[in-house]
Amino acid sequence: MFNSTRIFAAASIAAMSLFAGSAMAEGEKYVIGTDSTYPPFEFVDASGTIQGFDIDIAKALCAEMKAECSFVSTDWDGIIPALNAKKFDMIVSSMSITPERLKLVDFSNKYYNTPPAIAVPKDSKITDVAGLKGKVIGAQTSTTHANYAEKHLADTELKLYPTADEYKLDVSSGRVDAVIDDVVVLSEWVKSDAGACCKILTTLPVDKEINGEGAGIAIRKGDPLKEKLNTAIAAIRANGEYKKIQDKYFDFDVYGD
Repeated sequence: MFNSTRIFAAASIAAMSLFAGSAMAEGEKYVIGTDSTYPPFEFVDASGTIQGFDIDIAKALCAEMKAECSFVSTDWDGIIPALNAKKFDMIVSSMSITPERLKLVDFSNKYYNTPPAIAVPKDSKITDVAGLKGKVIGAQTSTTHANYAEKHLADTELKLYPTADEYKLDVSSGRVDAVIDDVVVLSEWVKSDAGACCKILTTLPVDKEINGEGAGIAIRKGDPLKEKLNTAIAAIRANGEYKKIQDKYFDFDVYGD
């Protein structure tokens, strides 16, 4: 969701909380905001519980910090304003570390980094990026992927959606010609029954000005939690917990260069 780059409006927070089971009761307590519509990074399972790679990473970091953590699901457009309004203490939601966001929040070090990609219907006559000229491309609003399309795919028509689920429905029904998102998000989708309509056309070169240095954990400006998170990220990378979580979801290294 990898992903992914998303921005701001009014927040609406649905109460969905889950405690990090191995955290120590005597430690700090943190509330984590996430947009739970971005599988496999974050999603809600049949029981109503928020799951995913980001969620498992957050739990591991909370355990490393001996902190008790709970999660709330919030709309992507309002997630940064909600953080700055102290609705929660951090954002763990595949948020790319970009110059624009760094004006509003601080970030931990990255915890993964994967490139953007394009998906098209399996019967599409589009065979490469050049073939997208004049076509309609779907993307989630306020994301790095939408920004990437605006800059690098300017000869296409960009159609924006509040959630990834909505652009997936439109490409599967032929209302858009292609979609852009993180390669992991699109790859997992096209392997599923819901994504059987479509295939990966190509990955795209990373534009660091847009895509940033990877996905990090957003915190309010000046929050000392940043250093705690950086220490915890290094620890789970070193002790094997990161790889254990990664291998649960992916068959390749998502941490990146």
